[in-house]
Amino acid sequence: MEIAPVRVLLVEDHKLMRVGLRSLFDDQEQVEIVSEAQSGKEALENYKITHPDVVLMDIGLPDISGIETTKKIIEHNQNASVIILTSHLSEQEVNDALLAGAKAYVMKDINIEILTMIIRTVKEGAMWLDPKVVPMLRDKNCGIIPPRHVSRAMFKEQHANLTQREYEVLKLVVDGKSNNEIAQELTISEHTAKAHVCNIIQKLLVDDRTQAAVKALKEGLV
Repeated sequence: MEIAPVRVLLVEDHKLMRVGLRSLFDDQEQVEIVSEAQSGKEALENYKITHPDVVLMDIGLPDISGIETTKKIIEHNQNASVIILTSHLSEQEVNDALLAGAKAYVMKDINIEILTMIIRTVKEGAMWLDPKVVPMLRDKNCGIIPPRHVSRAMFKEQHANLTQREYEVLKLVVDGKSNNEIAQELTISEHTAKAHVCNIIQKLLVDDRTQAAVKALKEGLV
C-alpha cells in the first residue's frame, strides 16, 4: 500500500533557503511542499487555504515572528502540527516556541533524511527536540516538560528491564551526547554505545533517542 506524502507548508523569509529546501524535498517522496510563505501573515493565510499536515516554520520572519505565527495557527486549529526549523538556539526561544504549541524544535543544520523522518512522526503526533535543545530543558525547566521526581527504587520498579549500564547511557543521551561521546565517556566502543541506545529506545517504547531523553525528563528518570 502506497503511503501518501505529508503535505507541508514551508514558512521561510529567505528565498535561497526556501528554494533549497523545496529542491531537497523534491527528491523525498514522503514529503510534498503544498505551499510556501515568506511572512507570518502570509503563513496564516496559506494555512487556512491549504490545510497542510505540517508547518515547517522559521523564527525570524519580517512581520511577526515564527513563534507568534505558530501561536496564531494553533489558535486557529489546536491540532495543527508546527515544526520550528531555525538557526536560533536560545533558551527563551525554545521555551516560547514550545509554549506556543510547536511540536518540534529543529536546527537548520539537520540532515534532510532525518528532517523527513521528523516531519512524518510529528504528523502522527510525536514530539521531537533537537539534541542541542534537550539540555536546556533539563537544566532550566520552565514547565515545558514538567518533571515527575521518582526515587531510584521506583525507577527500578517501573523500568526494571533497563540495565544499570543502559541507565548510565540514558543520562548521557539526556545530556545530548553522541554515540561517540558516550563511548569515550564510558570507555566502551561506539558500536556498543549505539547498541545500548537502541535497547533503551526499544525498552522505553519510543521512536528515537530524543524521545527517550524527553520521556526520561518527563518521568524524572534522570
